[in-house]
Amino acid sequence: MKALLLFLSVVVSGGAAEVKIDLPAEAGTFKTGKGAELAQAHCLICHSVEYVSTQPPMPRKFWEATLKKMKEKFAAPTPDEALPALAEYLTMAYGTP
Repeated sequence: MKALLLFLSVVVSGGAAEVKIDLPAEAGTFKTGKGAELAQAHCLICHSVEYVSTQPPMPRKFWEATLKKMKEKFAAPTPDEALPALAEYLTMAYGTP
C-alpha cells in the first residue's frame, strides 16, 4: 500500500502538524500489448489506469499531444526516447489507428 505523507502548516500552538494519508494500491492494469510495461512504469506515477482507459478512443496525434503535455506542462519524468513507443501503445490499446 502506498503511503503519502502530506505536511500541512497548521497554526496550532505555533507548530506544524503531520498528516498521514494511506492511499489504496493501484488495482487496475493496462491492456496487454507491446508497450504496456512502459505505460505501467511511466503513466502510473501520476494517475490511475482508469484515467487512460476512460478516455474516448482518439488517434495517435491526440496521444502524442497528451504525452507532450504531461512531460512539458506537468513535468512527467518520462524520457524523450520512450514517448514514441508510449504513443504507439496508447493508440493501439486505447485509440483509433
